[in-house]
Amino acid sequence: MTSRRSFARAVTRRAAVVVFSAAFVLSLPGCGEIGNSTAPVRQSAADGSSANSDANPRSDRPATASRDRRPRKNPESVDEEFRARPLKQLSPQQLDEGWVELFDGQTLFGWESANPSVNWRVEDGAIVAEAGGPGLLTTFVACADFELQCDVRLERGGNSGIFLRTPARPRNPSVDCYEWNLCDSHDAFPTASLVGRRAVHGVRIEDDRWHTCRIRFQGPHLKAWIDGRLVTDFREAAQSAGFLRRGFIGLQQNRGRVAFRRIFLKPLGTRPLLPEHGLEGWRIVPGSRSRFSIEDGTLAIDGGPGYLQTKGRWADFALQLEAFVDGARLNSGVFFRALAGTQDAPANGYEVQIHNGFYDGDRSRPVDAGTGAIFRRTVARWVVPDDRQWFHLTLIAVGDRFGVWVEGFPVTMWQDGRPDDPNPRRGRRLQSGHLILQGHDPTTHVRFRRMRIADWSVPESAVGAQRRND
Repeated sequence: MTSRRSFARAVTRRAAVVVFSAAFVLSLPGCGEIGNSTAPVRQSAADGSSANSDANPRSDRPATASRDRRPRKNPESVDEEFRARPLKQLSPQQLDEGWVELFDGQTLFGWESANPSVNWRVEDGAIVAEAGGPGLLTTFVACADFELQCDVRLERGGNSGIFLRTPARPRNPSVDCYEWNLCDSHDAFPTASLVGRRAVHGVRIEDDRWHTCRIRFQGPHLKAWIDGRLVTDFREAAQSAGFLRRGFIGLQQNRGRVAFRRIFLKPLGTRPLLPEHGLEGWRIVPGSRSRFSIEDGTLAIDGGPGYLQTKGRWADFALQLEAFVDGARLNSGVFFRALAGTQDAPANGYEVQIHNGFYDGDRSRPVDAGTGAIFRRTVARWVVPDDRQWFHLTLIAVGDRFGVWVEGFPVTMWQDGRPDDPNPRRGRRLQSGHLILQGHDPTTHVRFRRMRIADWSVPESAVGAQRRND
């Protein structure tokens, strides 16, 4: 949450549903024939499109002529459809390694469908579909370099696949996505092939049985395993017209019943942000009252208000860190795509909230939006961490879409639909900006460690070809 000086400016955001639609057809032979139509799986989020949204971040006066001065705050809870208690599918070791859940095992939170005819749903802890295809179920946020793991089960004669770095509406898998096929009966591109790019023969998966698939995609190099056996090893020239740097991950139903479960993701290519000692690479924002120190790679922030800003800037990225709140219901935050902090405007950026409080023993009703919310824009659907315990947090920001995971559990998925503005408090900012860590007030005692980031921005020379995949 922002400092007390700016708390009165918090704006009301009604709980909303982000709705997306698409219609697409894929023409190459193979599992890539994608169905048509438009109805999506809905996403829970808070609406950030108000015209009054923080137009003057140093004043509580609305941006418009409205004289409505009623108190404003975040919504207190998310839609009932997406309320879910974390199942803790990941081990402590997996959390330390950076894994997050793409599928919470209970709801379709964080997924979208562009073909309403496909009957995607959750049954017995798995995402399943068997009719209405071809069609994709895609992640809410795009990814660049990652490792993906999931279990898949396909009925006899079934046809499915996993789409990588794909747009919402792929049309040609040799150009606008990477389609990793799951179809033993396909003549040209059977199981483990990349449709339109690389045929693999001799790999079969037993019908009506769970198989563990793992895909590692870093830069132009893709490797995939089924049940521990390496089945795909593909490297594309980074300069080729078909090379894509990022995009969504999609599950396909083409023919027959398919089920996916235990769908996990680990961002790759992260680099550390915290030195072992000192504040190299960081800048204390003028006017800060917090005390900042780093010892053995752990950053301590005590007191406040105060702000510590990176010297580096990032636009699209995956950020991972561990945090520790040393007190009951204390407040902090991680700002991103922020303008350089000044004494008068110390933290003009998007903010991932850190506040582990919740109302009446109900973790689905967070205090001050809750840890993992995009403060002023969304509310976390579950307060996962406890005070005085280390917890893991992951933020993926690509384009105007943001996803946040706490202890590997997805708590926020939000798309900024506001008009563009250089200041994220007033509107959508797609350009790079700083990270800023917050000491909220004199009671703040928070620690950060193992903070690391992967730059997923697309080089300027490739922006035009890549834009359709975001």
